[in-house]
Amino acid sequence: MKTYRIAAIPGDGIGTEVVAAGIEVLQAVARREAAFALEVERFDWGGEYYKQHGRMMPENGRDLIRNHDAILFGSAGHPDIPDHVTLWGLRLAICQPFDQYANVRPTRILPGIVSPLRGVTDRELDWVIVRENSEGEYAGVGGRAHRGSPLEVATDVAMFTRAGVERIMRYAFGLARSRPRKLLTVVTKSNAQRHAMVMWDEIAAAVGAEFPDVTWDRMLVDAMTVRMVMRPRTLDTIVATNLHADILSDLAAALAGSLGIAPTANINPERTFPSMFEPIHGSAFDIVGKGIANPVGTFWSSVMMLEHLGERSAAARLMKAVERVTADPRLHTPDLGGSARTRDVTAGVIAAIEGAND
Repeated sequence: MKTYRIAAIPGDGIGTEVVAAGIEVLQAVARREAAFALEVERFDWGGEYYKQHGRMMPENGRDLIRNHDAILFGSAGHPDIPDHVTLWGLRLAICQPFDQYANVRPTRILPGIVSPLRGVTDRELDWVIVRENSEGEYAGVGGRAHRGSPLEVATDVAMFTRAGVERIMRYAFGLARSRPRKLLTVVTKSNAQRHAMVMWDEIAAAVGAEFPDVTWDRMLVDAMTVRMVMRPRTLDTIVATNLHADILSDLAAALAGSLGIAPTANINPERTFPSMFEPIHGSAFDIVGKGIANPVGTFWSSVMMLEHLGERSAAARLMKAVERVTADPRLHTPDLGGSARTRDVTAGVIAAIEGAND
């Protein structure tokens, strides 16, 4: 029997609650499948670690998780610590050195969940957003000078490389090819950002020629927000820069019903390093300890992790269990307009896994 080593990093806020729930359902589906086992090792890094040690994770942190098969991550963000410290000190400190350059965020309307868009169903809104995850606006290039003076200056440079853009375009076109509609939208802002984004467009056209079976178009990011709201059926697979996709994927999650259900996979396609899977919702300190965090985003992220590990039967079983639970309004947490608790949703998913006959 295959045993997968999973590094669990709950992080901050409700991350501890949803990762604990995620581990429960993963262990349940492993038992139900009886084809593999999970060995989970927990790493308590994040804001509280920072308060004790002055850093979000130990200096050798990446070495401690480098040989795991996958990483299940909760959230980074603490009210007592500046956001740029928590992000760069933990999540990006893992994603970038581990070259998890493909951030994949599926979005669709799950059974029982109503989109804020009038009359839109899962037939009209079923997307995958591919976010370039290693460079662009998050490259870390920039600085500040003359701090505190009237002449203070601060810069953040959006850094794009041909290699980085080519590989994310090729990944996105390949993903679009694997989906039934074979449809890709490339998001850009080349009317205003006339150097890097023009190169982005040129590379998209060159890579697109390698995928003649994929229909693709190009959309300015501001117009894309309108299209997502007004014409969701025209979209399927979407590729965008680090910043643009970060923003658009939050909009996509809201249009699908809640940030609480949205998953993320930070993929290293070459499998040189472990990939990392996390919900989109963040640390949400306003509901910490109340027991009402929606664990569905973590469960769906766990589905993506199982798919990445090659355990497709287990992934399908878990996704089916999640859909059975979301179809029941009694198991909707407050972000979905219900009164269910994290424990209720978790128990419901486990019961669906254990009760399935197929």
